Amino acid sequence: MHRREFLNLLAAAGASGLALESGDAFAVDPSARLYDFKSFGNVRLMHFTDCHAQLLPVYFREPNVNLGVGEALGRPPHLVGEALLRHFDMLPAHASTSATRDMAKTLSHAFTHLDFARAAKLYGKTGGFAHMATLVKKLRAEQPNSLLLDGGDTWQGSATSLWSNGQDMVDACKLLGVDVMTGHWEFTFGAKRVEEVVSKDFKGKVDFVAQNIKTADFGDAVFPAWVMREVGGVPIAVIGQAFPYTPIANPRHMVADWNFGIQDENMQKTVNEARAKGAAAVIVLSHNGMDVDLKMAARVTGIDAIMGGHTHDGVPQPVKVVNASGTTLVTNAGSNTKFLGVLDLDVRDKRVVDFRYRLLPVFSRFLRPDPEMTQLIERVRAPHLAKLGEKLAVSEELLYRRGNFNGTLDQVILDALMEVKGAQIAFSPGFRWGTSILPGQAITFEHVMDQTAITYPFVTVSELSGEQIKTILEDVGDNLFNPDPYYQQGGDMVRVGGLTYACDPLAKMGARISDMRLGGKPLEADRKYTVAGWAPVAEGAKGEPVWDLVAGYLRAKKVVKPVKLNLPRLSGMSGNQGIAK
Repeated sequence: MHRREFLNLLAAAGASGLALESGDAFAVDPSARLYDFKSFGNVRLMHFTDCHAQLLPVYFREPNVNLGVGEALGRPPHLVGEALLRHFDMLPAHASTSATRDMAKTLSHAFTHLDFARAAKLYGKTGGFAHMATLVKKLRAEQPNSLLLDGGDTWQGSATSLWSNGQDMVDACKLLGVDVMTGHWEFTFGAKRVEEVVSKDFKGKVDFVAQNIKTADFGDAVFPAWVMREVGGVPIAVIGQAFPYTPIANPRHMVADWNFGIQDENMQKTVNEARAKGAAAVIVLSHNGMDVDLKMAARVTGIDAIMGGHTHDGVPQPVKVVNASGTTLVTNAGSNTKFLGVLDLDVRDKRVVDFRYRLLPVFSRFLRPDPEMTQLIERVRAPHLAKLGEKLAVSEELLYRRGNFNGTLDQVILDALMEVKGAQIAFSPGFRWGTSILPGQAITFEHVMDQTAITYPFVTVSELSGEQIKTILEDVGDNLFNPDPYYQQGGDMVRVGGLTYACDPLAKMGARISDMRLGGKPLEADRKYTVAGWAPVAEGAKGEPVWDLVAGYLRAKKVVKPVKLNLPRLSGMSGNQGIAK
């Protein structure tokens, strides 16, 4: 659907009684101001990350809880809702004209969870590779001196990617024109598969870079640490930083011969090498997570910008980090092809003298789908349409995943695990990927796969003591709330069903979790409890794929009524702008 058609749709929606407040119809076409702007400088870097294999436009609700602790308190990315809009001066109430107010409402929907279900009906879905391709081509036509950077988590997150061993996304990225890539979930297809893609599919087209992946035996580089690209005669160095905790967060046996880590010292050496070989600008393409990137930017000098991912934070403007030799820009470009980061650089005298940055929401209603990409997507999906489109149930409420502690879609998975497996307690990983489903929308098998499509999807049932359960919660809590970002792993808290508990994110390791109760009774440290879960990282794990369990549960329900969201009782978070009031 093109812009004029969308405006006509708005008029029709108002006439048909869609619940729009006064002023919700646009005074001007927002896409004209979103995508039509003058290029700046002489180099353009476009960046997407964490698309999680979503080839089609989707709904994706931003979090209402993204807590910051320690130095991260009250600063991006740990701002949600109105706090985020206020920080970046994007509040619609502060707009001076109807046109700027319309634009502020558009951006408010893109960057926050506020009134998501109603606004999603107005603005439609976001992302999609065909719509992203149109935007990329437009921006490249305006500034041919461009690079397109892929921050990773690209090959995982959908049924077609899982079933094709990631090939659908590899082909889509080549067609999109990706120049440089780093990775994370790609490694869960196994080391051999990644090496096969890099050596064959990407050869001569896409540079896969990662300065922090070494062989476990002799410490040799597995991939090039960096690449120099001439962009309009300007030498640009792009250094790769793969997810440093891959062997911990995901099954170690999938990358048994590789070591990861943050590796600041090696990063500094790599930056120095790039500068010595004539780089006029040094860019780090990172999958650290934004808090880790902010710390790295303060410790490693000589980096002009870190274009980051992993934590799925849609941050409208870069954070400027001052270090011993200058300033580094730190960005994060959201997830699910919902955003495209555009960093325009003015590079003169072998250095960056100025910049402009925009994080552009990719509204599918504002951008015509690219015909060539559309054909590829249709070809990939054609053999699977009947299975993907099976309607399992209808949801009566908004189903979403994103948030530090739980989401309604996660709760559905937890309820399914407990009911089907007869478990007292259920655990579901704190994954940040997974599309959203609007009230009244049919839940399809594809939606279930959007939440569960991994290479180790097995459902497990264990007997765990109360002490073991507390240890698990404390360990995951430390990954999320350790005040030192280098000890965080970037996921959200494990989702918990059946068990209630209290959490103090500011407490020390071992003291964050308390008052654990089952059916109102305190959990006993030495008593065993039946716990269902999925996604075990241990080698040799087996079991029913979680998508089969959830799909069967939904088929039986037919209608998913509003769920009771199981959230911990928080302490010490008063005034934290990372939690919506």
